[in-house]
Amino acid sequence: MSKFEGVLVSDHWLQSQFTQVQLRSLKSKFIASKNQSGVVTASDLPVLLAKLKPFSEMFKEIEIADLLDKSGLDMSNGIDFEGFLRAYLNLHSQAAAKLGNSNNSSSFLKATTTTLLHTIDESEKESYVAHINSYLRDDPFMKQFLPIDPTTNALFELARDGVLLKLINVAVPNTIDERAINTKRVLNPWERNENHTLCLNSAKAIGCTVVNIGNQDLVEGRPHLVLGLISQIIKIQLLADLNLRKTPQLVELVEDNNDVEELMGLAPEKVLLKWMNFHLKKAGYKKPVTNFSSDLKDGEAYAYLLNVLAPEHCSPATLDTKDPTERANLVLEHAEKMDCKRYLAPKDIVEGSTNLNLAFVAQIFHQRNGLSTDNKKISYAEMMTDDEEMSRDERCFRLWINSLGISSYVNNLFEDVRNGWTLLEVVDKVSPGSVNWKHATKPPIKMPFRKVENCNQVIKIGKQLKFSLVNVAGNDFVQGNKKLILAFLWQLMRFNMLQLLKNLRSRSSQGKEITDADILKWANKKVKNTGRMSQMESFKDKSLSNGIFFLELLSAVEPRVVNWNLVTKGESEEEKKLNATYIISIARKLGCSIFLLPEDIMEVNQKMMLMLAASIMYWSLLQSTDDSESSPSSIAATPEASPAPSVNGDEGSEFSMSAEIANLSIDDAASDTTVSSIQENNDTPLQ
Repeated sequence: MSKFEGVLVSDHWLQSQFTQVQLRSLKSKFIASKNQSGVVTASDLPVLLAKLKPFSEMFKEIEIADLLDKSGLDMSNGIDFEGFLRAYLNLHSQAAAKLGNSNNSSSFLKATTTTLLHTIDESEKESYVAHINSYLRDDPFMKQFLPIDPTTNALFELARDGVLLKLINVAVPNTIDERAINTKRVLNPWERNENHTLCLNSAKAIGCTVVNIGNQDLVEGRPHLVLGLISQIIKIQLLADLNLRKTPQLVELVEDNNDVEELMGLAPEKVLLKWMNFHLKKAGYKKPVTNFSSDLKDGEAYAYLLNVLAPEHCSPATLDTKDPTERANLVLEHAEKMDCKRYLAPKDIVEGSTNLNLAFVAQIFHQRNGLSTDNKKISYAEMMTDDEEMSRDERCFRLWINSLGISSYVNNLFEDVRNGWTLLEVVDKVSPGSVNWKHATKPPIKMPFRKVENCNQVIKIGKQLKFSLVNVAGNDFVQGNKKLILAFLWQLMRFNMLQLLKNLRSRSSQGKEITDADILKWANKKVKNTGRMSQMESFKDKSLSNGIFFLELLSAVEPRVVNWNLVTKGESEEEKKLNATYIISIARKLGCSIFLLPEDIMEVNQKMMLMLAASIMYWSLLQSTDDSESSPSSIAATPEASPAPSVNGDEGSEFSMSAEIANLSIDDAASDTTVSSIQENNDTPLQ
């Protein structure tokens, strides 16, 4: 299993101000700054802090030195790690003051789930607890813990054992195979860690941004991180239908069919605002609503919206009253008559709580969207959506991009990459230093040729990385050529995984390139070493559809992870789906970051089979690189994860990475993906 560790600070309050990811990063930078005597002096801090974001963009070294001096820090003495953290927090508060604590109006899902010097919004906490109590009240396992009391810290205590896993399945049903969740009344540290690993990898797989949160943060039940993650999960649930595929009636929001593509490219929050303004215009409300905060504080927009959607519950008093709090209360009473869940209190409307207002408007949309059922318009909207396979590929690459931790958040892959900026961010993440940012233009981009320049640089870097980009130009991306975009991103995703594997190997061998053939050979060898007979001829081997090979591979790398009592023979479509969903969840439970769907396994999607095998290989080899880590397989198998009998075993242990990879043959013939051929063959989007 994944290693269970963290950076510990003796001052509990100080530790609570940082996530484990931040502590590990700051600790490594602090250690790297030590002089020849092995110490860091206070006078070294300005140089160190000036290199860290966001300070590098706000302060010069001399300014940082002056601020630290004014804080009373003795600049002549040595400083320990905790002193460094306190200096960091002090400077962070200065940076916040310099910015004026301005609210960020960008998409919630674009933001990470962590802040320093955090505060807990009790109204949000109360609303999220009410949501959990409502949606999980019938869950057989959760009944013993519910209802949660919002006035206590019971929510954070529950989060320590993995309650968020259940919430993910509420947001996006069937994301997690609940057979993979450890649900004993009392969990040991390994089982708890497995739940959190499954939780974070599954959260990424539905679109949450979790780059700054780790298992240890959930184990400690850190309130601001738990609430941040819960907030994202709930928003994903509430905004899930705000697209043409799920709600084709949304096409009514545009007057011209030419505007449909623009509608498809909007973030869900923007679609919700567009829907709200569409009805407000019909109701005679003059002011456009541009946000879920200040524009809703007086409650008037809500009153007009509810009057047009549910006139049978209309009350003149709502608009007649001059008191915003009283109006907000009448609005909520009106909404309750429509059976809308009460996500907020009158004061939350008056105070302009962005998250709670967004949740409330989304609830109104779900309950009564007031849109037409014009068959002609709906048919056109349905025609504009992608076929199932292309939609699955779009989903996979979109979620993968959002998991990388870049500043952009992708809502609609084909629309959001057309300006080239997001692709440049992804390329730079996968191949650091490859992008010439001086020649890149950041959105918003008004001049079309700037978008072409961005995309041309993407193509140029792709060719340097030896991608197959025959007859592909930057303008193809600007024009939104879906097949070429998917083909490029597949090569980029595959390159990223192969580089990760190569970097592991370079620690103990010659650092040769890893190929698809190497991964295939490794997987077959791992399964064979357990005495099993299953083998795959290629990543498009139809026998993979029953899931047995990947279950045996997962059992080979970690025997206790597969409960063979839950595995079917994979003969019928239903049995295949059960195995496929189980494979995905236990792979994530191990620590694999994967974005495929059960259908990808059942239909043997060659690309996804490769990424699944490569992710398992990466996790397995990663465990082998740390000699100090005790093998989890030495822990007694529990009834929940009983391994299947092995004939020969695996020669006692996971052998060293260098020995495991050294004999792999290098053959990249099966790895080529030719983009031009994809464009020519519409029946085969990707090889």
